[in-house]
Amino acid sequence: MRRRACLVWLAAGAGSVILACRGEVTPTPGAGQTPAVPATQPAVSPTPTVVPTETLVEPTVASTATVPPVPELLVSLYFLRDGRLAVVRRPIARTPRVGRAALEALLAGPTSQEAGWGFVTEIPAGTQLRDLAIADGVATVDLSSDFTSGGGAFSMRARVAQVVFTLTQFSSVEAVRFLIDGQPVEAIGGEGVVVDPPPGRAAFEDLLPLILVEAPGPGETVRSPLRVTGSANTFEAMFMVRLSTAGGRVLYEQPAMATSGSGTRGTFDLTIAFDVAEPVDGTLRLWEYSARDGSEINVVEIPLRLEP
Repeated sequence: MRRRACLVWLAAGAGSVILACRGEVTPTPGAGQTPAVPATQPAVSPTPTVVPTETLVEPTVASTATVPPVPELLVSLYFLRDGRLAVVRRPIARTPRVGRAALEALLAGPTSQEAGWGFVTEIPAGTQLRDLAIADGVATVDLSSDFTSGGGAFSMRARVAQVVFTLTQFSSVEAVRFLIDGQPVEAIGGEGVVVDPPPGRAAFEDLLPLILVEAPGPGETVRSPLRVTGSANTFEAMFMVRLSTAGGRVLYEQPAMATSGSGTRGTFDLTIAFDVAEPVDGTLRLWEYSARDGSEINVVEIPLRLEP
């Protein structure tokens, strides 16, 4: 079949589209008329919407769109319990500035529920985070002068340790440099807690309990198998672990061992299998038997919610 060559142009001032095929002229349809579409002409698709590959800072969302929830992550906050550092874990919205988010949560202090479990803070109320920068393994934190107010020697060391431990939970931070109201300081408070050079965790070893549970945190909902991590400095690195329901049913009880002990702190990473038929409150208990009289010492109890 022979194809006909056609030309299309707009007739100036006439408002007509001219289709020339062997001298034929097709006028533009007027109002109320439906343009004829040749059977061989493909349907014209609407112009596709271009979706940018970069996420806007504040994207506009149509009112009918369903916004997916922002995934949360758990951060560890170091408060004090029975005069020693202890961990609670809080869910926060996922953010690239997780260090700032964790530190602001720490400065806000324990929740009422955490206070009911015995957690307290030595950081004075009203302390503000002015700035935080991380480079070359050192976090430089700028706090308001409220941070240095009140308290004696223990309180000053404890509040500095709370900040140091909370920031050094992140692999990018090994030590913390302190600024107060934008000015570098060599010591914190009248008690002179030395912070130059920037201290790391080792500077506050004496503020840790002999058994420190890093995870899970109090109040967490957990399922089997339960992972328990932390550090210990117990006799011959040995300690006991028990998981039980609030009603007293023992789900797990076994001895455990840290990587070192008897004067040297070691780490532990345990996996506990348990079985419950329905959600129930429970308690994770870690302790050491006294080498002198066999009594339970250095007891740590973590309230949990156990689910099938």
